Amino acid sequence: MKRRLYLMVIALLIVWQVEAQITTPQPSPLGEVSQTVGLAEVTINYSRPGVKGRKIFGGLEAYDKLWRTGANQATRLTVSDEVMIEGNSLPEGEYALFSIPGEEEWTIIVNKNVNQGGIGNYDEAEDVFRFTVPAKKTDMPFETLTFMFSDMTDTGADVHLVWENTMVTFGVEDPNVDKKVMAQINEQMADPGDDPNLYYAAANYYYNTEKDMTQAQEWIDKAVELNNERYWVMHLQAKIHEKNGKYETAMEAAKKSKELAEANGNQAYVKMNDELMATISEEM
Repeated sequence: MKRRLYLMVIALLIVWQVEAQITTPQPSPLGEVSQTVGLAEVTINYSRPGVKGRKIFGGLEAYDKLWRTGANQATRLTVSDEVMIEGNSLPEGEYALFSIPGEEEWTIIVNKNVNQGGIGNYDEAEDVFRFTVPAKKTDMPFETLTFMFSDMTDTGADVHLVWENTMVTFGVEDPNVDKKVMAQINEQMADPGDDPNLYYAAANYYYNTEKDMTQAQEWIDKAVELNNERYWVMHLQAKIHEKNGKYETAMEAAKKSKELAEANGNQAYVKMNDELMATISEEM
């Protein structure tokens, strides 16, 4: 009986030791930032150390020395499709992101080995590529290491690394946006049926990328034929007709688009149609 009681007490102590854990904030918590660039997904996973009253660059992180670009595990860069980073082609996959901070410029390193803690296992032979970017002083201090995206375009974006009072920036581009969109258009428009959204999307892409305007006009006219109650569709119709020198039909479409926009309380489109009609009037 005593032996059984003794074993029960031991078992309870083991359970208590397993369950009695205290969770506290991490000194360098994990962070993730993700952005669709063109049609590719770009994700950065990293540990985020703080300044905590220390001098960072030129102090804690020495100039001209390899840095894991974060804390704990090496920072990880994942791309869902081929991208261009500062003119360098990077295939779909996961990579480690290292850097060599400098007072005036940094070397950014994309490395194949993602399973690295610190820089102890870094092997330059596994670098995919390196490039340099200027280091700039920020107007305000950043307590925590931060990656962020800005200046989005249809095909690219800027990536910023900021910490303490330093910022470095590099560009990411999706070089295959047009190829991927055109593949979708060719597939979908082979048999679009009576879906006005397909006709509008295809016409809009052709207009924005200055492709075949005759084809764009055919598609946008079909979109309006299928549904003539959407002011944004009729506004595109007006722009395409104007582009093709069809000023009378362009004016009619712009007037109709303005009426629909007013009825729906969209003053932005009212203004855009007024400006478009003024342009058409000058061209007629």
